[in-house]
Amino acid sequence: MQTPIPDGPSRMVHHPIARGVAWLIGPRGLRDDARLYREVGGKVVVITGASYGVGEATARLFARAGAQVVLGARSQDRLHEIEREIKAEGGHAFSYPLDLNSEESVSEFAASVLFDLGGVDYLIHNAGKSMRRSIHLSYNRPKDIAATSGANYIGPMRLTLALLPAMRERGRGHIVNVSTVGVMFPVVPKWGFYLSSKAAFDWWMRAVGMEARTDGVTLTTFYAGLMHTRMSAPSRWMRLLPGQTPDDAARVLARAVVGKPRTLTPVYGHLSAVLVPLLRLPNEILLGFLYRFLGDTRTSLARVQTGPEFAAEPKSEVGSHVG
Repeated sequence: MQTPIPDGPSRMVHHPIARGVAWLIGPRGLRDDARLYREVGGKVVVITGASYGVGEATARLFARAGAQVVLGARSQDRLHEIEREIKAEGGHAFSYPLDLNSEESVSEFAASVLFDLGGVDYLIHNAGKSMRRSIHLSYNRPKDIAATSGANYIGPMRLTLALLPAMRERGRGHIVNVSTVGVMFPVVPKWGFYLSSKAAFDWWMRAVGMEARTDGVTLTTFYAGLMHTRMSAPSRWMRLLPGQTPDDAARVLARAVVGKPRTLTPVYGHLSAVLVPLLRLPNEILLGFLYRFLGDTRTSLARVQTGPEFAAEPKSEVGSHVG
């Protein structure tokens, strides 16, 4: 009889009502630990962005289920710490440096994994770069383009191209793309860099998935809602909104690899995807109007206020600062 796999330690306090609502709207995670044991025991699971948050929680959960977890991220010290803790609990973990903005880093990561472990059974694209910023703050910041497209689109694409051939040759494998339910919402100001890069990889990965499925490699796209991670921790009001903790999301990813559904999304996701094209014009008019009264967060302003673009900030786009 298998021992239930405990969730990892909570690092933040979340409002119980918010978590309860998040559970109702879904997607709900896997609770049958025996199924996870049978699915990933002894298998190689690659997880990007594994140093914190959802990636870390997923690595710990899968390691406790007997998987050989491969941790990829830029924070090497943190990865080594997680690797040591997993091994101390009797699990199997391997950490490698991975910078999705570097073609060389992605190539070296993939080559090391294939050489050391012989193949990949599950690839979980979890790493990502979020950005909420008015476009005038990025006029002289080309690195905003590189940061979001590299982490959310080009980097994951390169990693898929490096690992997919061996998966297809073996005739098995499963890829999970952690996307955002935001790509199903109306286009909104300030989120252009983030949502466009996530949408681009979503479309590309779905096209690749249709081809790879004929060779036994399947795909699940997890359109995640709000995550209560380090990114949202500084905002008190966000903690009151329905959202999932890293441990909750890890359970959803467990459901993805066990059940292999094509999509996982909150209940409002598909409804929004249907309504948004029909309501495109009124949505754009309304959201464009509201944007005039909303400013940028203190974090966004702090990142750019020393640059020349801050001094030239259009007065018409300055509003109350939220953050």
